[in-house]
Amino acid sequence: MLQPLHKLCRGHHRYLSTSLATPQSFRKWYQQLWTTKRTNLPPYDHFTQIGDPVLRDKAAEVPADYVNSKEIHAIIDQMVNVLRKYDCVGIAAPQIGVSLRIIAMEFKPSIRKELPESTYKARQMSELPLTVLINPQLAVTDYIKHKHPEGCMSVRGFSAEVERYAAVKLTGLDREGSATELELSGWNARIAQHEMEHLDGKLYTDHMDRSTFMCTCWETVNTKSGRVEIPFYK
Repeated sequence: MLQPLHKLCRGHHRYLSTSLATPQSFRKWYQQLWTTKRTNLPPYDHFTQIGDPVLRDKAAEVPADYVNSKEIHAIIDQMVNVLRKYDCVGIAAPQIGVSLRIIAMEFKPSIRKELPESTYKARQMSELPLTVLINPQLAVTDYIKHKHPEGCMSVRGFSAEVERYAAVKLTGLDREGSATELELSGWNARIAQHEMEHLDGKLYTDHMDRSTFMCTCWETVNTKSGRVEIPFYK
């Protein structure tokens, strides 16, 4: 399906497989962890994790001829599927293994019910309908910075406080290839800045307040005597 675009997405020739289908020695199993044979192809239905080279590449622009193609639509559909499956608010194409400049964002009204009202207001959260942008560009419109805890599905199980600009403007193309412009403030501006960084091979860990970096389930780790699993699937 993605053959026409494979040259745009910088490939890596080593892929990790952790399946242990048949009994064998640990040494042999360990040697086979890194294999040149891909067992799962992007676009993935999970989030790539920190350490994956795709998260450190600068993503390529989608060529004009492909913007409204079935290949790009398939990538976007998978991005939205993963975004909603994991109940998160933003996703960039590199997070499903595709090094192209595409982001999707959605802040559902139901999130408000899951948070204390004081947190919702302090972080200036608000509803954002599903928004997809191809080849997006970001301009800061309010240079005041706010510092809040931030996590990332590609740094699963951790969070830290990060400073972000108060308001931004996003421009780009929608999934049909029409030019679109979006003014965002508060938490939605934070989401946009976070996702745009993914397109440039950056993660929030690059400029977080390192003293606040924490495991989000550290209390449960203690309560359960360490018997805690951080799932990378759903």
